[in-house]
Amino acid sequence: MSWGTELWDQFDNLEKHTQWGIEFVERYTKFVKERSEIEASYAKQMRNLSKKYQPKKSSREEEESKYTFCRAFLASLNELNDYAGQHEVISENLNSQIISVLTNYLQEHKTERKSHFHDGRKAQQQIESSWKQLEVCKRRFERDCKEADRAQQYFEKMDSDINVTKADVEKARQQAQTRHQMASDSKNEYSSYLHKFNQEQNQHYYTVIPDIFQKLQEMEEKRIERIGVCMKSFAEVDRQVIPIVGKCLDGMTIAAESIEPKNDSKQVVESYKSGFEPPGDVDFEDYGQAMTRTVSETSLGRESVRERPSGGKSKGKLWPFIKNKNKHKEPLSHRLNDFMTSKPKMHCLRSLRRGLSLKLGSGPEDFSHLPPEQRRKKLQSKIDELNKDIHKETDARDALAKMKDVYEKNPQMGDPASVDPRLAEVGQNIEKLQFEVQKFEGWLAEVEGRMPSKSDAHRRQSGLYETQNSNSTTPVGNNNCAQDRESSPDGSYTEEQSSETQVKINANPTLATSSTPEFDDEFDDEETLPTIGTCKALYPFEGKNEGTISVAEGELLYVIEEDKGDGWTRVRRNEDEEGYIPSSYVEVFLETNAKGAMTYI
Repeated sequence: MSWGTELWDQFDNLEKHTQWGIEFVERYTKFVKERSEIEASYAKQMRNLSKKYQPKKSSREEEESKYTFCRAFLASLNELNDYAGQHEVISENLNSQIISVLTNYLQEHKTERKSHFHDGRKAQQQIESSWKQLEVCKRRFERDCKEADRAQQYFEKMDSDINVTKADVEKARQQAQTRHQMASDSKNEYSSYLHKFNQEQNQHYYTVIPDIFQKLQEMEEKRIERIGVCMKSFAEVDRQVIPIVGKCLDGMTIAAESIEPKNDSKQVVESYKSGFEPPGDVDFEDYGQAMTRTVSETSLGRESVRERPSGGKSKGKLWPFIKNKNKHKEPLSHRLNDFMTSKPKMHCLRSLRRGLSLKLGSGPEDFSHLPPEQRRKKLQSKIDELNKDIHKETDARDALAKMKDVYEKNPQMGDPASVDPRLAEVGQNIEKLQFEVQKFEGWLAEVEGRMPSKSDAHRRQSGLYETQNSNSTTPVGNNNCAQDRESSPDGSYTEEQSSETQVKINANPTLATSSTPEFDDEFDDEETLPTIGTCKALYPFEGKNEGTISVAEGELLYVIEEDKGDGWTRVRRNEDEEGYIPSSYVEVFLETNAKGAMTYI
């Protein structure tokens, strides 16, 4: 169906219809724009939601990261953030593929429509002008005919009148002839213009207007086609992100499936295990006999007081059964009730003040305010951090040494002396860090020797441990927290032997050997250590010092003790040949089930 042949007389209606089409495109564009704004707003809100629940950089959140459900939630938040990003993509694609395209097309469409209707109005005005001209010719011909007819009648009247002179008759005859000639000319002109008008009218209604209407029809069909394409794009924009959205949802599902309740419950044990042993049995106290009340060595109720060295303050143990510092003894039932109703978190000699200091993050440098197991973890973490710092400083020192060597070989590149201050500074930093490592290793060795979970008989019987126990006035019992700690003013516990002494002993092997002669003899007879991994020598090493072992480049050895932060790894070649080699000379591969398994170079 063609507009030119079927709607030749509907110029005004077509103009209204095409204007309505433009308004529809504008309305659809506004709809897509609002949808785009909704998607952008939704994406923003989703991103803000994900950001709001992201863990902050604090120790509490770092502790929470150990649990699988916390990691799963974090992974879900990250996937949600990516999910929000896909809605941003939808908004951007709606703007670029539909809104921008329709806006540009609408301007072109309006311009084209205006041009076509301008041509239509021009053709309409032209045909109307021709019709008016035709009407003028027609009326002139009609008037001339009437004038000629009246002139002819007047001539005939004059010619029949005998009283009229011959001159008047001749004049009337000439007047009639003139009018007839004018009527004839008007007739010819009217006939000629009528023929011309018919041709123009035929051209207008069968050529000009159909051509204009055909262009309008094509323009309208293109508009409708463009709307259809945009509507399809509207759906495709969503369909394009569905695979990625599906991956985001799959990621959330995988994160949820990665939750391990058993592992999380195990992490609770690892996080809060104190390392203390449960209190021992309370001995029966016979009040029927006149004898001094005694308690078992394993009881938490003993009231022995450990004295500090001369000049120090004397402090009593903070036993749960003791209500005050006087010597008045309350009934056992009262003390048991007080002990059983106390909060579990404060058992084994931890006071409320100490608990407050724990929450506030304050405490002594050696973490003595923590239970043994937690203290061991903190000390080990501190040692690992210090070793990383030492490694960085060592790399910086090596780089400076290489730079100085280059300057010495090529003086034009720089002054070798300019590197010396920095080298000295780095060397001092390394010495400080090594001293810190030795200090914390001393505390760690002390904790590992005292922890009940460590069934290491050699450490429990070492000379250092015996020296500490020999200074104590309290008998050795089953409760380590009762044996090894004294109460401090803030509710924490102070070791019997000062930490500085421990560091000095660890830093001076000669002193340690001389003060504990049984130590080396005891380890000489220890059982063969099991292998925890393998290693490959990257460089040759000549073990000239006692305790070291020589290796060749590429040689494979067994690892029996990993690097503890001192830069040495203990290896074994065969059953009778073992020793230490530099950790930087080998590439170590620890077994996956080994404690702290890792690969380092």
